[in-house]
Amino acid sequence: MKRIFSLALMLALVTSVSAAKPRLSINHVEPLSWWVGMSTPLQLMVNGNSISEYDVEILPQGQGVHVTAVHKADSPNYLFVDVAVEDDAKAGEYTLRFKSGKTKQDYKYTIQERREGSRERESFTTADFVYLIMPDRFANGNPNNDSTADTQEKADRSNPGRRHGGDLEGMISHLDYIADLGATAIWSTPLLLDDENGASYHGYSCSDYYRIDPRYGSNELFRSYVEECHKRGLKVIMDIVPNHSSTSHWWYNDQPFKDWTHQWDSYTQSNWTFSTNMDYNASKSDLYQMESGWFDRSMADMNLDNEFLLNYFKQWAVWWIEYSNLDGFRVDTYPYNEKMPMSQWCKAVMEEYPNFNIVGEVWTSSIPQLAYWQGGNYNKDGFNSNLKSIMDFPLHDAIRGAMTESGDCGWGQGMTRIYDVLSHDFVYHDLSNMMIMAANHDTDRIGDVCEGDARKMKIVATLLCTMRGMPQILYGDELMFRSTDRRRGHPTLRVDFPGGWQGDQVNLFDRAQHEGAQKEVFDHTHKLMNWRKSKEVIHSGKTLHFIDRDNTYAFFRYNDTDVVFVYVNNSNKAHKVPWARYQEISSQLGQGRNVLTGESVDMTNLTVEPMTSIVVEFSR
Repeated sequence: MKRIFSLALMLALVTSVSAAKPRLSINHVEPLSWWVGMSTPLQLMVNGNSISEYDVEILPQGQGVHVTAVHKADSPNYLFVDVAVEDDAKAGEYTLRFKSGKTKQDYKYTIQERREGSRERESFTTADFVYLIMPDRFANGNPNNDSTADTQEKADRSNPGRRHGGDLEGMISHLDYIADLGATAIWSTPLLLDDENGASYHGYSCSDYYRIDPRYGSNELFRSYVEECHKRGLKVIMDIVPNHSSTSHWWYNDQPFKDWTHQWDSYTQSNWTFSTNMDYNASKSDLYQMESGWFDRSMADMNLDNEFLLNYFKQWAVWWIEYSNLDGFRVDTYPYNEKMPMSQWCKAVMEEYPNFNIVGEVWTSSIPQLAYWQGGNYNKDGFNSNLKSIMDFPLHDAIRGAMTESGDCGWGQGMTRIYDVLSHDFVYHDLSNMMIMAANHDTDRIGDVCEGDARKMKIVATLLCTMRGMPQILYGDELMFRSTDRRRGHPTLRVDFPGGWQGDQVNLFDRAQHEGAQKEVFDHTHKLMNWRKSKEVIHSGKTLHFIDRDNTYAFFRYNDTDVVFVYVNNSNKAHKVPWARYQEISSQLGQGRNVLTGESVDMTNLTVEPMTSIVVEFSR
């Protein structure tokens, strides 16, 4: 009898142990924190083993922070928790309590006071000049983080396609150089974790949307970087990629929903034809492949038609703005996203920050297709992207094309390319929100396009500093950087900035070490960028240009009080400026001042040398 009782007790204990739940491990709660006074709804994505079996509440109660709804996902390891943060909620640390039967697990979550004036923050405008940095190739301020134990790819500066060690500390150490150049905003390529096993230096395959790559620094260091930029009058534009995430992202092998990313029976790449978005004749299958095909084998295409994912990206954008005090976003591969959800995303960000600016990469040479993507544009299909700014690739192409066609050119070539692009300005909703450039991190170096000719480089700088829109320059173009091997593509055009690494023989951050053509280009660019800072006539003035067929280009920027005249001679012979030809505006002007030399200019007797530009300013 005693033996039977012991056996029964043992069976009961075994049953009790086997029925007990394993301890809940909460791996991720995102967003990482939140604030009182936000208009954006808070929906927490919680990841933990079998967490869908748990109820959740927020403690202490009665503080204005409480759960309003809980949503299960397809995976049992996720919960999406809607949280109300009342306007009078108390900031502080709260407890997320997960309970299932007698099992419970607590998780600390912080609700903070919002930064004063955060909603009304200013953003980048036509008054700014944007300096584009590739962090891994700019400067290495901390060699100890070049390779880390928790990331796959290790640094190898000898290999153009590998990481070289540039980081946030390096960027911070050279902010004075950027500010002195005349830039007023910095756009850096992505700094979030990219944990691919190769070529992760570019950052466009995000492995964690809430973590700065440890090889660059930390979230806290990024926030310090923004603060240091602001001290120097530099705005910060964060580069983000909602279109795709890395297959090394922590969620990839256990996605919340079956349609979190676009899945195919076999690897299917995008067809890259985003004209299917507005093409009345496009097939549905072509549009679907464009939106849903992958950018690369390591870049899973995100499905923004999933409402939980769209909410995730809305909150993620707001979180980084609020957490780090950002001034703007640049959105990579903008038209490859589903267009209606992205329109909602833009609108949500603007509702939280009405003055905030977002510029989208819409890489097309077609002016009507580019205009389609700017918010407020008249589109026959009624689509409104709500995207304030777009990158002016047609002008980019025209500038580069003109620089390869010096000398005598036919109609439609040389500087006429630029005239022709600007003649289409009537199709754009807002010319002030066009980002103009001659190169970026994905294109050939403009120094290569100009074949190392300082005269051409100075013409490019003149155009960027005087034309309508928001100018952007790629790091090193002020010094005529060239690719180490143009045939090898991206890795070799993304050159290291000399002086950014310990042991570099030359330090080009030091103006005293500039020589020859590099000094000539830098001094010209530096002069015009700093002059541009205070010129409202350039920031918001109108443009008047004139047709010329001799590879020259003449245009005026003007407002009620000031006029700036720009003349570019891209030919191989000297040209006398035909001042009388511009009499509809020139007749109102007296003597001008040469911006580059400070000298007075007699416009009726001015000759411009071959491959040269001149900028003259007048007061009415």
